[in-house]
Amino acid sequence: MAAPSAPRPPRPRKEPQPLVIPRSAAEEQRLRLERLMRNPEKTVPIPEKLNEWAPRPPPEFVRDVMGSSAGAGSGEFHVYRHLRRREYQRQDFMDAMAEKQRLDEEFQKKLERNKMIAEEQTAKRRRKRQKLKEKKLQAKKNKLEQKKQEKESDQSQERVSSEDDDEDSKEEEEKEDDAEEPSFVMGRG
Repeated sequence: MAAPSAPRPPRPRKEPQPLVIPRSAAEEQRLRLERLMRNPEKTVPIPEKLNEWAPRPPPEFVRDVMGSSAGAGSGEFHVYRHLRRREYQRQDFMDAMAEKQRLDEEFQKKLERNKMIAEEQTAKRRRKRQKLKEKKLQAKKNKLEQKKQEKESDQSQERVSSEDDDEDSKEEEEKEDDAEEPSFVMGRG
């Protein structure tokens, strides 16, 4: 007989999870998330995108060629029907792929066309903004030049007015001299 081995320590018992039947898709999703979050270190399998269905390619060498001679059995019809159905599926698939490719090309062309139109409009608006900016700068320059001209004209007018004031003061002095003479005669009559 074999020697008795050391007793094993008792396994920690997991609490039995209550059976919950989800009543909606949201509840089912919630339960899945809770189960995933119980052990955050565990890796989560993320399913890959399923490949699109594609028919089997046609056989390169057909072994069971049905001839046109008489004597084909009743079972050959089903083989023929199956081959025909597969060929029709393959042709439909190729037509669908060609249509999808055509639509994709049209979509890409439409995207390019829309992008070009958007760029043209952006460029047009940029030119318009630039014109307005230049117009404002030109108006500002004109205003500054006008102010300078007004200042220069004011200064020249002050010079002229100071010269006029000198002449006026001379005339006033002369008028004061004239004040001794009566400017009108009273009592004639």
